Amino acid sequence: MTDIRLSSAPPSGALEADTVIHARWIIPMTRQGIILSHHSLIIKNRKIAAIVPTSEAKSRYQARYEYQLDSHALIPGLINAHGHAPMTLFRGYADDMPLHPWLQQRIWPAESKWVSEDFVSDGGRLAIAEMLLGGTTCFSDMYFFPDQVARVALEARIRVQLASPVLDFATVWAQNADEYIHKVTLLNDTYRDNEFINVAFGPHATYTVSDAPLKKISMLADELDLPVHMHVHENAQEITDALRGGGARPLQRLEQLGLLSQRLQCVHMTQLDDADIELLLKNAVNVVHCPASNLKLASGLCPVARLLEAGVNVSLGTDGSASNNDLDMFSEMRLAALLGKAIANDAAAISAWQALGMATINGARSLGLDEHIGSLAPDKYADVVAVDLDRINSHPVYDPVSTLVYSSAASQVTHVWVGGHLNVEQRKLTTLDESSLLRNARQWAKKIQQE
Repeated sequence: MTDIRLSSAPPSGALEADTVIHARWIIPMTRQGIILSHHSLIIKNRKIAAIVPTSEAKSRYQARYEYQLDSHALIPGLINAHGHAPMTLFRGYADDMPLHPWLQQRIWPAESKWVSEDFVSDGGRLAIAEMLLGGTTCFSDMYFFPDQVARVALEARIRVQLASPVLDFATVWAQNADEYIHKVTLLNDTYRDNEFINVAFGPHATYTVSDAPLKKISMLADELDLPVHMHVHENAQEITDALRGGGARPLQRLEQLGLLSQRLQCVHMTQLDDADIELLLKNAVNVVHCPASNLKLASGLCPVARLLEAGVNVSLGTDGSASNNDLDMFSEMRLAALLGKAIANDAAAISAWQALGMATINGARSLGLDEHIGSLAPDKYADVVAVDLDRINSHPVYDPVSTLVYSSAASQVTHVWVGGHLNVEQRKLTTLDESSLLRNARQWAKKIQQE
């Protein structure tokens, strides 16, 4: 049960706060194994001020808003480290197809016809609503018109890394690689000091971006200190095509071009050998695992247990709704753990703690934001998610982390704070109009079905 109290002026000697959340469990993700029972999280000026036992919080703190969440676990806001948010409007549009026919025969032609500023705004807003309701407070997005995604993210008060796309060929967003790259730099100029918006170079893949643009991206990423977000080793055909005619494996090529570094976020990584893993580790490259999308497109399986054992940072992403078909990070956590065990042939591989870490602090590290988000600790932004474990499917609770990963659903998220602002209250969006979102989605579906 949730009790919200609007307090009067604080009594003499009490410490003032904006919000106090009393919870059954707090799982800060500052270190594996820490579960705080009957503790409270204190928010002031958009950041976490303290985490203290509830008895202490009630005697020492006075806040304008106070929440009593007796059956909830508080976790850091989930970080969706890879997606294409506006593609929610293509959800279910091209199912049951392999990757390259899916792209070339269905998705790219549909994008050529339908993608516009309005498409991106409406699709992005729908995606953000879904993510917030599922506990995601930060996402990485690679799509056209990233300025529109930035606009709706600011309206909704959610964090985003804009992996502004770069390709060799013309689209509705730009005519050539130089124009794409220039637009990344302009986007960065606009949002350089914005708390909610971060910008990255988003070269689509090694098979869609040639050497010259990649060299330029490498130079500018170093100069501007920007991340690089890219589909790499996505399926077996990518490797075969790269090796045909004596070429290098994609990761080897990226190393030759100077792109392998801590700034690089390699998405999918389903085709890895020992030399590839050694390259990732040597250069501190980040891997973004998208288990549901990889399964749906039969792209291959990322060897997550081997990567984690080697010391590679691995985070989680949903990919876009056209290839998943949802943006549910609870589902991704569960799949990552279960698949990881099957691939490693080891039931102890990819523990619940590791899966939750991939969705929180590892995601923050991948995006270069771990000093600010990804765990619940004083002076970090108050990106907090409350999950109600008092449900039939999550009882009994012997271990709240195992319950979160193996038993819980996104629908159990009741409250979401981003930078201390309440974005979801009792499963209701506070920054977005759900009826308007559904109406727009129905209108887009009607238009696209009539093509």
